[in-house]
Amino acid sequence: MSEARLAAEPRTEFGKGAARRTRRAGKIPAVLYGHGNDPQHVALPAREFARVMREQGTNVVLSLDVGGKPQLALTKTVTVHPIRQYIEHVDLLIVRRGEKVVVDVNIIVTGTSAPGTFVTQELGSLQVEADALTIPDEIEVSVEGAEVGARVLAGDVTLPPDVTLRTDPEYLVVNVIAAPTAEDLETPTGIEAEMGTATPGKTSIETTES
Repeated sequence: MSEARLAAEPRTEFGKGAARRTRRAGKIPAVLYGHGNDPQHVALPAREFARVMREQGTNVVLSLDVGGKPQLALTKTVTVHPIRQYIEHVDLLIVRRGEKVVVDVNIIVTGTSAPGTFVTQELGSLQVEADALTIPDEIEVSVEGAEVGARVLAGDVTLPPDVTLRTDPEYLVVNVIAAPTAEDLETPTGIEAEMGTATPGKTSIETTES
């Protein structure tokens, strides 16, 4: 996971009116906290921050320039306007080099299962513990050649070096079932119950002792 550099201006005005003025100026109100420090109220460049989230995801390490002082941080929560879909507010967590953090990393299913099979992804992300500067972008699970009845549990997933699983190892990640027939497709309720639904990933961050 690479670092993304952003400028962060200190904020001295607070409240809804101040937040609206910050957004009108093309910036996002944010709070930077962690490691026992007092919360720092900052403003992030809206366009650049949105681009980083879109291209690199929420687990990217942000290298912030806070009024000339460097600071590393991870994005903890992003509040988006429910209708207009712009970013309203961001909470950032201070991290240090060499520090371990607990984050959710998206699972990507790759490969082609055996003919006549259907692959369902039952878990969208895995919670792992990793160095703050080497969080994996994603975790791949291959189903290449998998036959009907094959199952991948969280504990079966191969993780990068120095990355530790925090999700329950018994959680089902991928399930391989028989592909639906034309008759099955005429009764969607039954086949939907068999196929299950995928669980989307979420973002959460927890720091641990190095």
